[in-house]
Amino acid sequence: MKKIKLSVIPGDGVGKEIMPHAVKVLDTVAEIHGGLSFDKVTYPWSCEYYLEHGKMMSEDGLDQLKDSDAVFLGAVGNPQLVPDHVTLWELLIKIRREFEQTLNIRHAKQIQGIQSPITNPNNFDIIVVRENSEGEYSEIGGMMHKGPDEIAVQNAVFTRKATESAMRYAFELAKTRGKQVTSATKSNGIVYSMPFWDKVFNEVSKDYPEIETVSNHIDALAAFFITRPSSFDVVVASNLFGDILTDISAAIMGSIGIAPSVNLNVNGKYPSMFEPVHGSAPDIYGKGIANPIGQIWTGKMMLDHFGEHEMAELLMKSIEAVIAEGIKTPDLGGTASTEEVADEIIQQLKRFA
Repeated sequence: MKKIKLSVIPGDGVGKEIMPHAVKVLDTVAEIHGGLSFDKVTYPWSCEYYLEHGKMMSEDGLDQLKDSDAVFLGAVGNPQLVPDHVTLWELLIKIRREFEQTLNIRHAKQIQGIQSPITNPNNFDIIVVRENSEGEYSEIGGMMHKGPDEIAVQNAVFTRKATESAMRYAFELAKTRGKQVTSATKSNGIVYSMPFWDKVFNEVSKDYPEIETVSNHIDALAAFFITRPSSFDVVVASNLFGDILTDISAAIMGSIGIAPSVNLNVNGKYPSMFEPVHGSAPDIYGKGIANPIGQIWTGKMMLDHFGEHEMAELLMKSIEAVIAEGIKTPDLGGTASTEEVADEIIQQLKRFA
């Protein structure tokens, strides 16, 4: 029996509604597999936890998580209760940084049964490899002076190690897909970090002569994601640029509520963390209409991570079948509840098995 030790953090808002259904789907996958099980521990860390304890997670939270095989995270944040910078830096980013989750991988593709907001989606299928540990989101900088002379300085940090790691991962991934890698840059406007990024990209690409390479400035690339997304396969980007591009790629699918992601630890020292792209949506919390597909598709990425590719494809096939049948939550134009969508995915899994 293959056991996966899974740390589950439902989080806030719709994360608390969706997570039990996503876990139930994973348990169904394990049941069908027959030789797989999930050993789960659930943690209550959230904005409500912060209000009670003055912190987003317990003091030994990372120690509790580090021995698990993966962290399955829901949506985190409620600015009406706790400022977003607190929820991010004391939970999500804390886990990313301390567990050396240096890459963020997000997948977006056209799914039959979902109306894309763009006129010519043409069956796009994009994976964005985002450097996840430094770049524009570094913690280096500061503020000085007051009043009209007040200054804020934010330093972007790009190391060869992290930059090259992201790029090599993107090229290796492209070998299994469409054999194309696009680099997101802005070397015509950012005079040090982006020419460095371009130089490393050109050097790494020489080790992959079979892979087609393209380099686009981020402003043009953002537009191309909307006007011709099917022309891209794997895209590698810095922390900020990748963050922007993946929100666009989620939006052109038809709803950010279906988009999955993984924060990847590549050295094997710590668990990777799997989370949907969507937020906690406090405006619809409690209504039972949140879309569970983002969390469930994230579970599919986790199955792939653990080498369970056959079960991962079975789960993706089930998700797509449910959408094609028109069983959708209101964000996708349907009338189904969170529970109804998740339960139908479970039924499809059993049918396909």
